[in-house]
Amino acid sequence: MDNLVSNSMRMMEKSMEFLWAKQTAHLDNIANAETPYYKLKTVTFEEAFERRLRAAVLKGHAPRKDIREAIEKSSWTVEEDDEITRMDENGVNVTEQMLESVRTAYQLQYIYRAVSSELTTLNTAISG
Repeated sequence: MDNLVSNSMRMMEKSMEFLWAKQTAHLDNIANAETPYYKLKTVTFEEAFERRLRAAVLKGHAPRKDIREAIEKSSWTVEEDDEITRMDENGVNVTEQMLESVRTAYQLQYIYRAVSSELTTLNTAISG
């Protein structure tokens, strides 16, 4: 069964996980916009993911396997930002967080469509 799932599908799965975590962080930030001393949460993934993929490609001896391994070992991280933007030492800019939340929602929608398309193609190939 593992051979039926392509590396691109695995990448889309990881992207969905990341975007969901990112959306959760934005919503937490918005919900805590009036909480004194609240630190802004940010979710990172792309840079570490790109480094792992580049390293896998440079290995070159078993590209499909190395890329699959790089994809599966990649993970997102949540970090707290120490930048203070207000007198109550809260680091949340609500307008910015709302904008990022909308952007992330659009990215999630795009990934959902891509996964749906990939699954439709796989279903068509299996059913003939």
